Amino acid sequence: MPFLSASQRSLLKAVSQLGYCNPFLPERVELERAALGAEFVEGEPVWSFHVDNPGPRENHWRIQGRLEPAAEQARERLLEGADASESDLVLYEDAVLSLLYTRYYRDLYEAGFGLAAGKNDPGRWKFYTRFRDDFRHFLQIEGAGLPTGHEPRHTFACFRQIQRAFEQVFRDIIGSSMPAARLRAAIWQSIFTHDMRRYRRTLYARMGEFATLITGPSGTGKELAARAIAQSRYVAFDEQRLSFADDGVQSFFPINISAMPATLVESELFGHRRGAFTGAVADRKGWLEVCPESGSVFLDELGDLDPAIQVKLLRVIETRTFYPVGDTASLQFRGKLITATNRDLGEAMRKGQFREDLYYRLCSDQVITPSLAEQLEDAPGILRELVSYMARRVAGPEAEELSHEVMQWIEEKLGKDYSWPGNYRELEQCVKNVLIRRDYRPSRAAEETPLQEFCREAGAGQLPVEDLVSWYVTFVYSQTGSYEETARRLGMDRRTVKAKVDPVLLRKLRN
Repeated sequence: MPFLSASQRSLLKAVSQLGYCNPFLPERVELERAALGAEFVEGEPVWSFHVDNPGPRENHWRIQGRLEPAAEQARERLLEGADASESDLVLYEDAVLSLLYTRYYRDLYEAGFGLAAGKNDPGRWKFYTRFRDDFRHFLQIEGAGLPTGHEPRHTFACFRQIQRAFEQVFRDIIGSSMPAARLRAAIWQSIFTHDMRRYRRTLYARMGEFATLITGPSGTGKELAARAIAQSRYVAFDEQRLSFADDGVQSFFPINISAMPATLVESELFGHRRGAFTGAVADRKGWLEVCPESGSVFLDELGDLDPAIQVKLLRVIETRTFYPVGDTASLQFRGKLITATNRDLGEAMRKGQFREDLYYRLCSDQVITPSLAEQLEDAPGILRELVSYMARRVAGPEAEELSHEVMQWIEEKLGKDYSWPGNYRELEQCVKNVLIRRDYRPSRAAEETPLQEFCREAGAGQLPVEDLVSWYVTFVYSQTGSYEETARRLGMDRRTVKAKVDPVLLRKLRN
């Protein structure tokens, strides 16, 4: 009898691809369809959280129902000495990993998010011994020659990380639109890269070396994205002590750069020694020193970072070392650096406000958060979904009635085409205002047009001559669409016009 029948091989191949795909992209749906055939249940094109139906989808459980007997049958054939190709053995291993992950998902959830986690119960990982027994049952079969060499302790740590990452991303980054799905998928890649097999083999121990830059308009959830990445990092499991190294340890260290003066940002980040400056009456450890290897330091509003601190931060990225203020002995930064900004760093670099070498050290991994308007353009119905989610957070059992009131207010007073310039933060403010006063009045002024911004900066004498010329040349070119005509109007050489046109500003002027 062959090791796998044709139908089993087809099932295991689909399960193998599912296990290593990005769960938040539409490809997952097609792989589920391939695994289930006629039993596939049509549903949403992307996996997104709904307050009324927060649990896993039906197709997942149908696949697991098929997988359990198939894995057991394949194991029996291995015990009987069936001759299996290496590729079939890899399919078997992948199927078993998928089976074990689902079997222990609830235990992992309760240990990581349940009451035992809240109390930091040291015994909450004891189910590892059951997991190890199941692991050996399927994957440590004498004489089977399984090729990948999975190890229970590392597999358990990977399972915990995957489960924690999925919960963080799935429940915090909400919305059924494709822009929201792409954001969830981008965060997943920031955690695991695009190749989870390579990640499991080697990269799990190196992801802290890569800085992540999160960009997007104000109020679009950049800190949520940063927190999801920071709280989803790999942590090794100690099978002797039955514990993870980060149990009870803080893992997210945020600094809002725009909310404090540069000297305080420097002290918060690097720490200082007693007497380093007026008011430094004692040594103070900064976040770079306090952050453990599994932790992350998050710099919000990166575009406002003082140039002198930019130089010091560049050294941290390049050498993983830093000096506390007032100290000559270097310390090592062991964690991950995550940064965020709503500013156009390309423009800031052109104006000399942000170091180009620092930018290229920070953007090895980049995540872009979409505006609320982008989401609504793709899927207008998600406004009600987001309002319902926010109402649950602020009103608890009164959420349904509040959600209805908010939607009625929006439809009657703001209209379906309101652009929500403050994004999710503004929508949340609207929900709270309607809860308290049954009223919401947008207070944010309309965003400046590029021409208004130019007039304000020029009127304040803040534009260098080079920027003034570039801006005006670009403005005229945006109207003519021709280098020759722009050169004729301005009395300039065509090649000079072409060199002066700013492509970033041009896109703004044409929008």
